[in-house]
Amino acid sequence: MNVGELIEKVNWEENGGVVPVVVQDTKGEVLTLAYMDREALRRTLQTGYAHYYSRSQKRVRMKGEVSGNLQRVREIKVDCDDDALLLIVEQKGAACHTGNYSCFYRKLGEPERVLPVDYSLTILRELEELIRKRKEEPVEGSYTSRLFREGRERIYKKFGEEAVEVLVAETREGLIYETADMLYHLLVLLAYNDVSLGEVMAELRRRRG
Repeated sequence: MNVGELIEKVNWEENGGVVPVVVQDTKGEVLTLAYMDREALRRTLQTGYAHYYSRSQKRVRMKGEVSGNLQRVREIKVDCDDDALLLIVEQKGAACHTGNYSCFYRKLGEPERVLPVDYSLTILRELEELIRKRKEEPVEGSYTSRLFREGRERIYKKFGEEAVEVLVAETREGLIYETADMLYHLLVLLAYNDVSLGEVMAELRRRRG
């Protein structure tokens, strides 16, 4: 079956377009409970890395796209009613946002234990989300919205100009400043093409082997 046919084997109507997903590592430990919509399952099947639908942010995101704690999917199972999924994954690092390996690390009534997690790249994810919103809901006076309105040629030209500015930067401070400009325009270019930063990170991780 192709990806589209597999997606339609799931009963999406039971819970309003999303299904619960139990996530388990290859040794059988339950890591977390998440949710998928059609797009999350499509990206998971296409990339081999777990993508979930965030009900709070109302968007699809790749698990570990900021922290680097990715979940490489080894098997996807469906329950008897076709309205819930079980993912068997190879877990890199912690599955839980608290820094614990599993979200189910404590017994009922025990206090939360938060471990240090490096989210230094969170700003890129936040910027990507803001750019996506400016694309979908243009704001008057917004430079980002104007770029999308002007279209492909303008977006590609600006990225090229900023890349050149990085190459000719003569000071450390200038290099930092111009790189920030280039990264912003790269995110705009990716958003224009409906490519997420998470997909790029997954490709880099795949190349690393």
